[in-house]
Amino acid sequence: MATVSTYLNFTRNTEEAFIFYRSVFGGEFTGEISRFKDIPPSENLPPLPEEDKNLVMHIALPILNGHLLMGTDAPESMGFKVNPGNNVYISLHPDNREETRRLFDALSDGGKIEQDLQDMFWGDYYGSCTDKFGVRWMFNCSEKK
Repeated sequence: MATVSTYLNFTRNTEEAFIFYRSVFGGEFTGEISRFKDIPPSENLPPLPEEDKNLVMHIALPILNGHLLMGTDAPESMGFKVNPGNNVYISLHPDNREETRRLFDALSDGGKIEQDLQDMFWGDYYGSCTDKFGVRWMFNCSEKK
């Protein structure tokens, strides 16, 4: 079933923020907290500074009626610069790749593609863009090829 969630970017305090959100909403995180040290080495990525390795790459907390609040640290060593306005994404989880591509193409038209849709190391089909109105979108589809 397709879902929508909210994705938050933090400078270096995602874990602290999500522990707070868990105290407010209750419940437990979905799965383990993924850390940047979990990213497999790649010639396309610069080496990760030691001080960034334990930062949160991904965390998820179900809140009201199954809405998923997700987040990440956005370290400057990886080219991120968190500013008010770029710290929130609407994260879409379509049922299939075809719908993912349709939505991605439509929302990125006239906007800016941050990361084109592609298969990622965690196994999903992922991409992100900013639409022509400045709204940031993430796409994550679990359907395999």
